[in-house]
Amino acid sequence: MWDKSDTPWARLARIATRQNGVVTSHQLREVGVGKNAITKATRDGHLHRLHQGVYAVGHRAPNLHTRFTAAVLACGEGAVLSHVSAAVLWKLLYPIQGPVHVSIPTTSGRKTRRGIHLHRCPSLQPRRLLTTHRDRIPVTTVPRTIQDLQGTSLPPRLIRRARRQAELMGTDLEGIESDRTRSDLEALFLALCAHHRLPMPEVNVKLGDHEVDFLWRSRRLVVETDHWTYHRGSVAFEDDHARDLDLRAAGYTVLRFTDRQLEGEPGRVVADVRAGLLPQERSSNSR
Repeated sequence: MWDKSDTPWARLARIATRQNGVVTSHQLREVGVGKNAITKATRDGHLHRLHQGVYAVGHRAPNLHTRFTAAVLACGEGAVLSHVSAAVLWKLLYPIQGPVHVSIPTTSGRKTRRGIHLHRCPSLQPRRLLTTHRDRIPVTTVPRTIQDLQGTSLPPRLIRRARRQAELMGTDLEGIESDRTRSDLEALFLALCAHHRLPMPEVNVKLGDHEVDFLWRSRRLVVETDHWTYHRGSVAFEDDHARDLDLRAAGYTVLRFTDRQLEGEPGRVVADVRAGLLPQERSSNSR
């Protein structure tokens, strides 16, 4: 209930405060601001139209939270911030230029609006399992946000960054497959070799009963690349070490790097590989 002493604009200010400076035309009418008054307030600069039926109150330069709130409100009941925009709100990614991503829990309804990338996602029902609020904005949960990012055109390195940030927040991502693929790891490692002018290895080579990721045959050096999240605590961890023992018994040096090391510590990775190659290079040059 409104205080009878309140003016419509005082009521509106309280709503805008709860919604990051944004109100809807429906809320304007509810507090007693009619169509003509909205037109006049827009003309006088007291309201600024962000989307059809959505206004910023008293300011022309909305911040990120204002943009996100306005986009969600523009998409109607049940709409939530999602995908890349949700990752930005959760601070899994830095702000990225482009439309605001919003999901609605239906396959029908509102048309796409300018500046909004609308996703129709019936799976958001029941919403309580997949959505929440952050900074007073309805948003997909962190696990759902990571899952949504997998299906976007976002560069894999940014999806990996978002996933790592989620893990650092202590989010349980069990059951959500990583975007990291074997080919992606191969490309990352080979690019590192090329950039630092290391001899290029053979790729996906069969050695006895095992297939190795990278091989320098003349140096008897093997490099394996792993996705950190997948191997952490998994049976694959034990399998990999059994394979490493077999390869070492056959006279190969085995180096193993995670995607985190390839991206976060490339200098150390290169130094380790170079050291694995160097003794053989010296013995070859001395002949």
